[in-house]
Amino acid sequence: MSSTPSADPRRRATWRWGGAIAFLLVAQSIVVAGLFWLLASGAHRRDSERSFEQDCRAFAQLAGTLRRSELREALTRDVHRNRFLALFARDGSLIAGNVAALPAATAVGAVSFVAPLRPTELPGKDSDVARLAVCAMPDGTRLLTGVDLDDSEEALRVVEQSLLFGLLPGLLFAIGIGLFAGRRAAQQVDAVRSLTERIVAGDLERRLPVGENPDSFGLLCAHINAMLDRLETLVLDVRGVGDDIAHQLRTPLTRLRARIERGLRDPGDRASVEATADAALAEIDQLLGIVAALLRIRELEDHARRSRFATVDLARLVRDACDLHRPTAEDRGIHLTCDVRSDGVVEGDASLLIEALSNLIDNAMKFGPPGGRVTVTLDRERGCMGVAVADDGRGVPVGERALVTQRFYRGQHDCEGAGLGLSLVKAIAELHGFTLRFADTGSVVSLIGPARAV
Repeated sequence: MSSTPSADPRRRATWRWGGAIAFLLVAQSIVVAGLFWLLASGAHRRDSERSFEQDCRAFAQLAGTLRRSELREALTRDVHRNRFLALFARDGSLIAGNVAALPAATAVGAVSFVAPLRPTELPGKDSDVARLAVCAMPDGTRLLTGVDLDDSEEALRVVEQSLLFGLLPGLLFAIGIGLFAGRRAAQQVDAVRSLTERIVAGDLERRLPVGENPDSFGLLCAHINAMLDRLETLVLDVRGVGDDIAHQLRTPLTRLRARIERGLRDPGDRASVEATADAALAEIDQLLGIVAALLRIRELEDHARRSRFATVDLARLVRDACDLHRPTAEDRGIHLTCDVRSDGVVEGDASLLIEALSNLIDNAMKFGPPGGRVTVTLDRERGCMGVAVADDGRGVPVGERALVTQRFYRGQHDCEGAGLGLSLVKAIAELHGFTLRFADTGSVVSLIGPARAV
């Protein structure tokens, strides 16, 4: 039962594509054969009419007596007996020639016509069909000139038979090519269908084959593979985030439950109950902060805030961030310096950019040595604006630089925090087209982005 649904669509697609292609090829062959037949028939008619015009001009230039003798000599030269020439008087009586009488309803003019006639010099044949033309002579007589259609009809029959004989193998060839192309197209479509079935089943590792020199379908397969790579990365990220959330929330939730349970079991006095409640609220606030940070990172990765971008003065933003953190730095005995070397504007969200810069300043004050220095520098280089935050610490080890921007990763586990600060900074940077860069030596973290011309 399971093989029939998958086989029928391919078979139907094969016959549909094959039938369509075969129909087009057959129609093309029939049109070409018809055009060839029309050209052959038209060429014979044009040759005949050209000969009729020459006869009319030649006999019109002759005198009456010479016209009859020339007509007789022309018939004598016609050894194949396929020409008709006759001269008729005004009353329609025959003067000379090999036709007994003018055909009925004969029109005088250069236009040829096909009509039956009665030949007088064809033994055993008293009627025939010919292409004729009748023209008036200067003395009032009429000249009938024509050509027998037996030979031309035989030639056209040969042409028709040749076309039919050539059309039959062409028809078979067209059907074969159509079925082959239809089967190939059906296989390609079926490969995509099979891949989507695997994806629906949860297998994200399968990819479509792409040749070295792909055609349009191959390019489509390459784009589908790139989409699947991105989809697999996002799914793995989601799974990793879920695992990280479960791991990060398990400990504080367990601690919170144990604290509340202990407080309920041994309530003690009012002060101990309030202390338990305050500790529980602090744990809850920490958990809510983790959830809020994750939701904020998710919003930024969706680029949902690009519609609110506006012109941002980076120099003013850097000064505001330094002013915001200067009281905290003084309380910790840290010397915070703001060095704005260049003015510049960018397109972005000022609140997000100052949040990213604040995270970098917080990390510098947190991980730098006590009583050290933190320097925030704004400078322009090669058309880009760069904001660098430096401290006196050792900086992020080279082996951890790719990890510190991942969610919940903390290089120094003895410090407070959920490990989401640099993840948030990276999300904000990517939203604005900025690059988060770590210095090769020392503890310097920079945000590098394109400046807008002013």
